[in-house]
Amino acid sequence: MTDWISALAELSAAARPAVLVTVLRAEGSTPREAGTKMVVAEDALHGTIGGGHLELEAVTLARAILTRARQGEEVAAPVVRELALGPSLGQCCGGRTTLLLEPVLPVRWNVAVFGAGHVGKALVKVLAGLPCAVTWIDSRADELPAHPPAGVRCVVSESPEEEVASLPDGADVVVMTHSHALDLAVVDAALRRGVHAYVGVIGSRTKRGKFVQRLAARGRSPEELGRMTCPVGVPGIRGKHPGVIAVAVAAQLLERRSASEVAPRGAAADATPAEVSS
Repeated sequence: MTDWISALAELSAAARPAVLVTVLRAEGSTPREAGTKMVVAEDALHGTIGGGHLELEAVTLARAILTRARQGEEVAAPVVRELALGPSLGQCCGGRTTLLLEPVLPVRWNVAVFGAGHVGKALVKVLAGLPCAVTWIDSRADELPAHPPAGVRCVVSESPEEEVASLPDGADVVVMTHSHALDLAVVDAALRRGVHAYVGVIGSRTKRGKFVQRLAARGRSPEELGRMTCPVGVPGIRGKHPGVIAVAVAAQLLERRSASEVAPRGAAADATPAEVSS
């Protein structure tokens, strides 16, 4: 695999932004030919477009884009810069190089689905059609697909609760494993980590009551317990069919995400818990 492709794949998996720099045109004497690529991350470089002042200028331009993206500006559009190596950059080559800088930004909405049972499969199928990145975790390798949909990353883990620590900050966590004990362990890990606005676990109000008691015994505070959503799904939707529950849960995730984008920080946490159970 080409190095820049590997670099982008690794950065994407880690939810780290980058800029892909491509030599679009090379006229006269230039360090590298058209088609040469380099990946610029906030704290790393992958590949080279020839070094010297040209590369330094490319890195400066790319990191300026990353800084604006970090500050919340819209920077999705590619940028083209034509540079004269002699007059503007002081290089003896004397040619002209046109650079294409393409921001490659991580998906801002990340969802972690724990469990590959009937409801988990139905939920991931719905989420795969939405603008989010899905991490799908289960301890049973034969339940996860060998070729998941685009935007879905499968993780087989003997201890799914340990995978919580590696999730992107702010990722929504949906727990629907084959075991109540495992559900409890994953929810405990997510609440303890404290960076997930949504921690939902499938089940009834009775299950919620038992989980509150057991999580409190594990040291979870009332504030932490208040961040747990159980039952899951938007209110008013009834039914235990996996597809129905999946749509209800996806709708709740979208509802909360929309609320968090327009309301003051913390307001989304006050939304009414869903009433769909299984």
